[in-house]
Amino acid sequence: MKKRYITVVMFLMCVALWTISGCGTQTEQNDSTTDQLNKEGTESKAPTTRSLVVRTAETVAPEDRETAPEDGGYGFEEIFEDLGFTTYVVPDSELIFFGDPKAEKGGQITRIMSRFPATLRIEGQHANYVENYMFGGMIYEGLIETHPVTLEFIPSLASHWKISEDKMQFWFRINPDARWSDGKPVVADDVVATWKLHMDETILSPSDQLVYGKLELPVAESKYIVSVKCKELNWRNFLYFGGMYIYPHHYLKDLTGTDYLSDYQFKMLPGTGPYTMLEKDIKIQVSYAVTRRLDYWNADDPLMKYAYNFDKVKFVVVKDNDMLEFEKFKKGEQDFFYVKKAERWVEGTNFEAVEKGWVKKRNIFTQKPSTKYGYAFNMRKPPFDDKRLRDAFSYLINRDQMNEELFFNLFEPQNSLYAGTVYENKENEQIEFNPKKAMELLAEIGWKERNSDGWLINDEGETLRLDIAIPKAIDYRVTPVQQMLREYGIDFQIKYVDTNARWKLMMDRSFSIAFEHWGGLTFPNPETSYHSRLADEDNNNNLYGFKNARVDELCALYDVEFNQGRRIKIIQEIDKIITDNRSSFMTFYRPTDWLLFWDRYSYPEYMVSRYLNGGIEDWSVLKYWWFDAEKAQKLEDAMAKGESLPQGELDVMYWRNYVQNLEQKASEAESK
Repeated sequence: MKKRYITVVMFLMCVALWTISGCGTQTEQNDSTTDQLNKEGTESKAPTTRSLVVRTAETVAPEDRETAPEDGGYGFEEIFEDLGFTTYVVPDSELIFFGDPKAEKGGQITRIMSRFPATLRIEGQHANYVENYMFGGMIYEGLIETHPVTLEFIPSLASHWKISEDKMQFWFRINPDARWSDGKPVVADDVVATWKLHMDETILSPSDQLVYGKLELPVAESKYIVSVKCKELNWRNFLYFGGMYIYPHHYLKDLTGTDYLSDYQFKMLPGTGPYTMLEKDIKIQVSYAVTRRLDYWNADDPLMKYAYNFDKVKFVVVKDNDMLEFEKFKKGEQDFFYVKKAERWVEGTNFEAVEKGWVKKRNIFTQKPSTKYGYAFNMRKPPFDDKRLRDAFSYLINRDQMNEELFFNLFEPQNSLYAGTVYENKENEQIEFNPKKAMELLAEIGWKERNSDGWLINDEGETLRLDIAIPKAIDYRVTPVQQMLREYGIDFQIKYVDTNARWKLMMDRSFSIAFEHWGGLTFPNPETSYHSRLADEDNNNNLYGFKNARVDELCALYDVEFNQGRRIKIIQEIDKIITDNRSSFMTFYRPTDWLLFWDRYSYPEYMVSRYLNGGIEDWSVLKYWWFDAEKAQKLEDAMAKGESLPQGELDVMYWRNYVQNLEQKASEAESK
C-alpha cells in the first residue's frame, strides 16, 4: 500500500530496477550459481558464499571536469557555504546506525511473499504495494534521505541543498559522481522529468498530483543544480520533493504516462541504487529478485559502505497461504519470517530448529509508526452511509474476547489512527463491546425483527446482509467477527479472493466493507487518506469516501506548521474527528515485532532500525544484515550432528533502552 505507505515518508521509500538493453550490457558473475539459486525449492544456505553480483554498465561516464564549481561541478564543496547551501556530515559516533563495520558483502537471502505485485513499477496505478516499496528502495534513490535515528536530512543523490528564508524555494546540488545503472550521469533534467511523471494524470495516481501539485515545475539551473518553487507553504514540500525517487530523463523524455504504465508494467527503468532487477529473475506470479551492482556509484560512502550487503535478495511467491509459507521457512526455503499470529508465536515456535537454536527467536522493541488493522466502511452508498450502522458494527465486536481467544492478550485494542505514538489522541472513545447499544441503533435504522432463519429484517422483509472479500490468509481474523455478527442477526458473508483482486476492489470502490491493513508513516500525512478532494476519486487511499471540512482545514494548517509540538496537536484533533466519524473500525495493534531467522546471518547490535524504515519490517533485515560464513558453517555442522546452538536473549531492547537514556538525559538537563 502506498501513498500511505504513501508517498515518500515512508519515507523515502523506493523502487525496483531494470535490466538494460540497448544502452549497455549487464555482466553477471558466476552465472551458473545464479541459475542454481533461481530454481524453486532450493535452500538458500548452500551456495550463499559465491558471488552473484553484476555490472550493469558497459561504459561509465568519465568525471566531469568542465562544469564550474558554482554550477555544481567539482570544487562546489569549497564554496557551498558562500552560495547559501548546507549539508549534513554524520558524526563518527552515529555511523553505526548506517551499518556495522563488521558487515561483509556476499551471499543470498530469500523472502517468501504472499502475492506477486500487480506491477513492478514504483509509480502509477497499482504500484501502491509494500513489496514495491521494499525492492524499490534498493534500486532507486532520492535527492535526500532522513537519518535513521534523528530523522534529520542527509545526502543521497544530492550532496548539498538550500532552502529560501521564506521556505518557498529549494535548491539541490546533485553529486557529480552519481551515475545511472547504464553509466550515464545523474543530472538536473532527471529531477524535472521525474516531477513531470508524477504530475501526469494518465499514470492514474491522483495522490501524486495532490502531493507534487503543491510545487511549480522544477528548473534545471545547471547540469547539477535543480530548483523548485512552492505554490503554497508546506513543511513537507522539502521532504517529499527531496525524497521522491529520481528516474532517468533519457528514458522518460520519450514516454507518456500511459506508455509508462504499459511499457514498464513488469520491467524496470534504470536506477541509481545499489541493486538492479535482472529480466531473467522476473518470473511472473512465481518469483523476482534484486542483484547487487558492482558498479554502484556510492558504494564507498560511509553511509552506504556497510549497508545492502547481500549479493542477491530473492522474493518467492506463495499465494495467500500463510501456513505453507511458514512450513517452507521451517524447511529452510525462507531465511527469515516475521510472525504475525499470536497463536503461532506462542504455540507454533517450539519446533526442533528453534529448540536447538538453529532458528533464532526474537521479540523486538522499536519505535515504528503505528499500523492500522480493521474494517473500512464505504460511506458513499448504503448501508454504511448511515453512521448508526457503522457504530453498531463497532459495538458488536468483542475485542477483549478476540484478544484472549486468538491473540493470547498480546495485542492492544486500537482506538486511534496513531496508536502508541505521540500523535494518538487519548480522548478518543475507547470502544467497548456493547450489544445493547448496537441493537438500539439498528432498530432506529429499521432492523427490528428477525426472520425464521434468525436474520434481522426491515419492514420490506430484506435481510441485513454484509459482504466482504478477503484473502484466505486473514480468514482467522474475520471469521470470529462473522460469528459475533451472526449472533445478533447480521448475515456477514465472506468471499475469498486473492490479494490483488481485493486491492482492485478497494481501489475501484467496489465494496461495502473491506478489511484494511495500512503501514504507518513516521511523519503522518492524513491528507492522502482523508482529504475531501479524494473522496469521490478512485485509485487513492480515501477508501471510505471521507469528507470533513474541519479535517480539510486542519490538513491545511498542518501543512504550514513548522513547529513539531503544534503539528502533534493538529494531528491529535484530526485523529479525534476521524475516529468519531467511524469511517472504519480498528481492531488491534502490536507493540513489538516477532522475528524468526536461520542462524547464518549477523546484524548490528540494534538488529533493526529505530523506526523500522517506516514500519516495513523486512527492510531492516535486507539493508543492515549480512551473510556470516562462519555462522553458516556452525549451523550446518550442528544440524548434521543434531547438536544445539545457543538461542540467545528473546527480547531485543536496544531502542527501548536508547529512548529511555535520551529521556533520562533530558530530564537531568532540565533539573540543572
